[in-house]
Amino acid sequence: MRAPRRSLRRDRGVDPVPWWQKIFVAVVGLYFILPTLFVIPMSFSTASTFQFPPRGFSLKLYENFFTNQVWLTSLRNSVLVALLAALLATVAGTAAALGLHRLTGRMARFARTLLMVSIVTPAIVLAVAVYISFLKWHLVGTVTGYVLAHAAIGVPFVLVSVTSALGGFDPRLLRASASLGAPPFRTFLRVTMPLISRGILTGAIFAFVTSFDEVVIALFLRAPGFQTLPVQMYNSVTVEIDPTIAASSSLVVTAVTAVCLVLQFVGRRRKS
Repeated sequence: MRAPRRSLRRDRGVDPVPWWQKIFVAVVGLYFILPTLFVIPMSFSTASTFQFPPRGFSLKLYENFFTNQVWLTSLRNSVLVALLAALLATVAGTAAALGLHRLTGRMARFARTLLMVSIVTPAIVLAVAVYISFLKWHLVGTVTGYVLAHAAIGVPFVLVSVTSALGGFDPRLLRASASLGAPPFRTFLRVTMPLISRGILTGAIFAFVTSFDEVVIALFLRAPGFQTLPVQMYNSVTVEIDPTIAASSSLVVTAVTAVCLVLQFVGRRRKS
């Protein structure tokens, strides 16, 4: 009896990725990182205006960023607003995710859709609505106004992240904790929160980055005595023509990338 012939074609595994799809993903990735490849070299230029390729090598723009009180104040305002907005959005988004996880039916779907509206709504529409409302409440140009507006756009990211983490949560653990005499708040701290902590942390980071990077609403809420870093970067391009924006952009990109890489590294260490 003759042995069966081996297939001459190489085993490509289950559901192989087509070559055209790999090329498409590579092109999209290059499109997203291409501005960074221009901005970072320009931040080390000796030119007094925007110029690429950069002329010479100097740290003058970084020195200007860390010695100019306007840039430092804007950075401090952005960090303060982003931290408070991320904290508020994380608490509200986690509570909403836990409540909607236990609900079913049309009301749950309607509430979830209502909380996700800010993601699909154009930023300019949100900015006009926020400005009209906050103008009546005297919140324009205040830290409270910035925090409330940025927390509202950060809640959907926390909701999605925590809801995804709750997808693998076993509700029998809650009944087991209650049978042992633990009150609901203690059950949340000792059982629920550790199991969904990764989703909470991911949502908090997204809320922080969203607030830190937001510029449209911040343009409507800005005041002479309080403005965030994105607004100052916008002014440096449209009004002042200040090349310091190259240094500030490079610092922001580097900081956000470093945070994401550290989180991925920690996540992999925990899995291993």
